[in-house]
Amino acid sequence: MDITPSSIREKFKKLFPGEPLSIRSPGRINLIGEHTDYNDGFVMPAAIDREIFFAIAPAENNTSCIHAMKYGESFHPDIQNPEKVDQPLWANYLLGVLRQFVDGGYSMQHFNCVFGGNVPLGAGLSSSAALECGFAFALSELNGLHIPKQKLMFMAQWAEHHFAGVKCGIMDQFASMMGEEGKVMLLDCRSMEFQYFPLALDNHAIVLCDTKVKHALVDSEYNTRRQECERGVEVLKQHYPAIKSLRDVTRDMLTIHATELTGKVFNRCQYIVEEIIRVQGASKDLLQHNLTAFGAKMYETHYGLSKLYEVSCPELDFLVEQAKSFDAVLGSRMMGGGFGGCTINLIRKDDVHHFISALSTAYKNAFGIDMGVHVVQIKDGTSIVA
Repeated sequence: MDITPSSIREKFKKLFPGEPLSIRSPGRINLIGEHTDYNDGFVMPAAIDREIFFAIAPAENNTSCIHAMKYGESFHPDIQNPEKVDQPLWANYLLGVLRQFVDGGYSMQHFNCVFGGNVPLGAGLSSSAALECGFAFALSELNGLHIPKQKLMFMAQWAEHHFAGVKCGIMDQFASMMGEEGKVMLLDCRSMEFQYFPLALDNHAIVLCDTKVKHALVDSEYNTRRQECERGVEVLKQHYPAIKSLRDVTRDMLTIHATELTGKVFNRCQYIVEEIIRVQGASKDLLQHNLTAFGAKMYETHYGLSKLYEVSCPELDFLVEQAKSFDAVLGSRMMGGGFGGCTINLIRKDDVHHFISALSTAYKNAFGIDMGVHVVQIKDGTSIVA
């Protein structure tokens, strides 16, 4: 069943009285700049046309209710003292947001809410950020608080850290909240300064190839990579006290002190330092409308993620290697936290159908899995549905 703002509203009216406010909150892609956000680096995300929709209205009694359309489950949160729960797990993303409103001293009325959407789970499109951001925006609008989006996205990130247990950077929530149709963003994750510029794809398309796998390592290894980066900073800070994060580290610093960066720490730091440089170069490529140079950097990023940062997997590596055999593909890489999810591919529009058909067949033969495909458009960030 296709989940749309209309279907969410219809479900709301079957369950609850009142005329709901409708909110949409998108997933995101990241063109380049993976795992750099929590290292104070640069990222280049965009909001897309895969979204989570909310219908929300004041409750007539002193009880709040949230209904998850995907699971057919309802949950009654304690809006005075929201705490983590063992079940249902989806509720924790929303309870973390509620916790931020309570701790921030915001006055909230009881509410009824239905949500659902079409952001694929486990595909690296940040369905969790879309859920958190959309709910935070909905609570703000419902209660007439009009909290700035820049503050809401940090409240959503806090929920991810403390109630979902993933120490993500700010990129996912930023892109979901702040996206603009037809534009990508270059975000400085240290200063939070950003700029929009049009993505002139011309005769190219953005195609996501979904491995349909999510290896169990993803959450624990994400946190481990963050710790390894922090360890690299600790070592280098002994020689360069001004260093605050890997954003401040150069290739020469890494080379000079390579023997002190033991285990996998050197490789992790090398990837991040090089990726930060790559993103800055990629932004210049886009400003110069040089998609060929941009695509080459996407391939470089995947190599680093696979061999140095080690967050890829056989399925992702296979799809990128297959993409290299197509002249129509300018660039391909894994996207997201890793260990599954999607590759993002920049492809000539005329060759999209052939590319999808050939890769689907090859992937099925190699892994016995039907590859998912998402041809995505760049859309606005979290907003009210007119």
